[in-house]
Amino acid sequence: MIYLDNSATTYPKPQSVVQAMGQAVVRYGANPGRGGFAMSVLTGQAVYQCRRDVAALFGAPGPECVVFGANCTGALNLVIKGTLSAGDHVVVSDLEHNAVMRPLEALKSKGVAYSVAKVVPGDNDATLDAFRQAMNPKTKLLVCTQASNVFGVRVPVERLAALCHQYDAKICVDAAQSAGVVPINITESGIDYLCCAGHKGLYGPMGVGILVLRNPGDKLGTLIEGGTGTQSKSLLQPDDPPERYEAGTINVPGIIGLWAGVRFVSGKGPENIYREEMGKAAYLHRALSGIKKVRLYTSEPKAPWYVPVVSFNVGDIPSEEVGARLAGRGIAVRCGLHCAPCAHQKFGTEENGTVRASVSVFTRRQELDALAMAVSKM
Repeated sequence: MIYLDNSATTYPKPQSVVQAMGQAVVRYGANPGRGGFAMSVLTGQAVYQCRRDVAALFGAPGPECVVFGANCTGALNLVIKGTLSAGDHVVVSDLEHNAVMRPLEALKSKGVAYSVAKVVPGDNDATLDAFRQAMNPKTKLLVCTQASNVFGVRVPVERLAALCHQYDAKICVDAAQSAGVVPINITESGIDYLCCAGHKGLYGPMGVGILVLRNPGDKLGTLIEGGTGTQSKSLLQPDDPPERYEAGTINVPGIIGLWAGVRFVSGKGPENIYREEMGKAAYLHRALSGIKKVRLYTSEPKAPWYVPVVSFNVGDIPSEEVGARLAGRGIAVRCGLHCAPCAHQKFGTEENGTVRASVSVFTRRQELDALAMAVSKM
């Protein structure tokens, strides 16, 4: 199989991740923080070391700033629902995934309002102006993707963070498509809440998400309460992170696998990964641009304006049919609306969706040649 659906989840995983997952079941089989015996202590130490390495990768003040959950969607919901109340206003981009839009729609009935700001690809000044115009005195939170999961367009979240703080608002960044791919330092950039998918650019397994806090003293409302292994005499949820947001048993095998993925990314360096993957995406874009009836929706992906994602359509063939034909040739891509109708409305593709090809560090150029050849035969 030629796998080009890395924006959904990276595949294959590094061998170190595969080995770590197997080791987790054997070596780290006890519940961390719930016992004083050797295996429980060892497991707790491993989880702590993963927090430490995640914090280092993203420039967070310390391990206590790293909160584990089920996925990036869960992290986004925690920030959105743990921050907002009746009368609050939110600003989002016009590229957002449903992981942002659906929670905000759910909060409208509770008196939370939101405005949509236009992202102008290749013009960060215009994008910043659009967000500035969307903000008002009631704006409490800005939530936006760092990069579109459909079209790869990057959003200048560092500049938006500075804008937010001028309005005494917070910024929450959906880094599902950028974490592990582009360098991120939340201390330097001013990002208050960074939400990450462990199974994409961080090369961990599915079932692990991360919320990274720039200020561990920020107190979000909780979505669930329960046992944490700490302060067990109290019937109140602990105040301090990460325990405040991690009620119940955490996904230890997933976290151990994620730890190996984070070390893999740190070893290669996100800046090197970005340069390598952008070269592959640009190569594919050029190959597809030479095929009659192929429609591409962005210019050739180049740094720093894009992440390595290419969306296209083939004549009048529905995107799902293109995907099915490619699957018949052993090529895996993602078709349709990609859970991001806002982005498709922006680019005029909401009726048919698009065919999306996304690369990883393991993608070979001959695989991209095979995709282009298969498309040309349609």
